[in-house]
Amino acid sequence: MPKLSRWFIKTGLVYFVASLLLSLLQKVGAAGEMWPVLSAFTPLFYHWLMLGWITQIIIGVSWWMFPRRDREQPRGSERVGWVIYGALNGGLLLRALSEPFVVRGTDPLLSGLALLAALAQWLAGALYVAQIWPRVKLK
Repeated sequence: MPKLSRWFIKTGLVYFVASLLLSLLQKVGAAGEMWPVLSAFTPLFYHWLMLGWITQIIIGVSWWMFPRRDREQPRGSERVGWVIYGALNGGLLLRALSEPFVVRGTDPLLSGLALLAALAQWLAGALYVAQIWPRVKLK
C-alpha cells in the first residue's frame, strides 16, 4: 500500500474517532447547561464524519487500488497527492476552528476562515478528480 494511501486512511480513522467523541460529548452535554454551546458543533460533527472519515478513506483506497495510469507515474503525481492531503486536512482543521463560531454568528473574521476552509477543501476535491479521472478506464 502506498505511503499516501496509508496517511489518508489513518487520518480518516482519526477523524472517525474524533467525530464519534464529538457526538458523545454533544449527547452528554445535551442533558445539561452546555447544550447551547455544544449544539454549535453539530455541523462540525457531520463535516468530520463525511469529509474527515468517509472521503479520506475513499481517496486513500482509490489512490491505491484504481488501475495504474502509466509506468512513469502509476498513480499520477505523488506531489499533487500530498497537496490534496494537505488541502483537505488543512481545510478540515480551519473548519474546526471556525465552524462553531460561525454557527453562533459571533465573529466575521471567523467567517473568513470558514470560507478559506471551504476553498481548501474544494481545491482538494478538484485536484483529486483531476488525478483519479484518467485512472477510471477499461483495462
